[in-house]
Amino acid sequence: MGLSDTLAARFDVEANGSDVRTELIAGLTTFLAMSYIIVVNPAILSQAIQIEGYSQGEVFQMIAIATILSAAVGTAVMALYANRPFGLAPGLGLNAFFAFTVVLGLGVPWETALAAVFVEGVVFILLTAVGAREYVIRLFPEPVKRSVGAGIGLFLLFIGFQELQIVANDETTLVTLGTVFGSPWSILGVLGLVLTFVLWARNVTGAIILGVITTAVTGWALTLGGVFARGTVTPETLPNPQYDITPLAGAFVDGLSGIDPLTFVLVVFTFFFVDFFDTAGTLIGVSQFGDFLDEDGDLPDMDRPLMADAVGTTAGAMLGTSTVTTYIESSAGVEEGGRTGLTALVVALLFVGSLAVIPVVAAIPEYASFIALIVVGVMMLQGLVEVDWQDPAWAVSAGLTVTVMPFAYSIADGLAAGIIAYPIIKFAVGEGDDVALGQYAIAALLAVYYVLSTADLIL
Repeated sequence: MGLSDTLAARFDVEANGSDVRTELIAGLTTFLAMSYIIVVNPAILSQAIQIEGYSQGEVFQMIAIATILSAAVGTAVMALYANRPFGLAPGLGLNAFFAFTVVLGLGVPWETALAAVFVEGVVFILLTAVGAREYVIRLFPEPVKRSVGAGIGLFLLFIGFQELQIVANDETTLVTLGTVFGSPWSILGVLGLVLTFVLWARNVTGAIILGVITTAVTGWALTLGGVFARGTVTPETLPNPQYDITPLAGAFVDGLSGIDPLTFVLVVFTFFFVDFFDTAGTLIGVSQFGDFLDEDGDLPDMDRPLMADAVGTTAGAMLGTSTVTTYIESSAGVEEGGRTGLTALVVALLFVGSLAVIPVVAAIPEYASFIALIVVGVMMLQGLVEVDWQDPAWAVSAGLTVTVMPFAYSIADGLAAGIIAYPIIKFAVGEGDDVALGQYAIAALLAVYYVLSTADLIL
């Protein structure tokens, strides 16, 4: 039995309607779509993490290594334990909360913030082990489960549009059409997007990979050739990676001493809440897109990918980075046909491999990598056909889930809006008995949380 046959048997590839070649391509696609986090995460966290005796550039490199290792650990657990094609890495939004709100805003030492992430991860492991996380997620209203994929799709579209300057900030209308043709990078990104859509429409295997790589290589060539402005990051201008992360790894232990209990509990709870619903939304959304959900809109054996997420978070805190979560960019690999943990294993191995070629991996410009977000975002809108728009409870719940995600720039907020709305509308139309007691409880708890968390806006 060859390696291909061994892998196919280990991950039940054929039983899941895939093949080894497709899984490999899907893994590479997901990795390319996620690779920007190798640069973005340290760029955010290094603004808050200061280590005596080390420059910001050296700290940046430490966090980059921690980012790669934590992503590899979490994704490997997803592959080998959960057998799902989902990639994990430190989450956007959660890293911003870590840096700008907790450390720079509240003045909490970065070591203590890492300790809070570690405690959150341990709590998640315990809750997942007893099935509590899966139980709560199964209580999500069905219209929320059926629409969350489209909501994530719009969220991806909005992020990608911003990066390519297709949309921009506006003082009057908040957003408006951007100056996409005012920047050579935006023009190149849009041309790459058009190429990717054309390849996808013609059913070219690896369309997203080809679009991203072609755009990145073209940008490098134009920069090195002097056509674009000098000073732009290319494989030749990135600094050499430094691999010593001992000042960062294990720093969470120091953070457990001398903490203010009230502040610490508040920080842990906020990390817990956002990560819980971000992960739930991503798992359900990507699973819907890959047709993994059962007839009730649930992901079978959800406790396994949830455990991978919990282990990744705990390992990430120990290494020195913020909360690890399942990535919505996993949709890119699912779109390419990824159906098993072999896709995730490829992602994990590519993260490990990127340790040797950090300059090249990190040089993939955002205007190229974000092409994948726009393409996948459009594809994920197809989930809206599963929503019963004639049913008021479905229409309101699904509608809010889909729209609040991009408008609030948060998967968690979109989920909360749909969950809160569902029992209210059901009760209003005289169908309150159809709502489970647990659904009422979750909606009430979320409502209280949002009232308290936004109280400073209404007092």
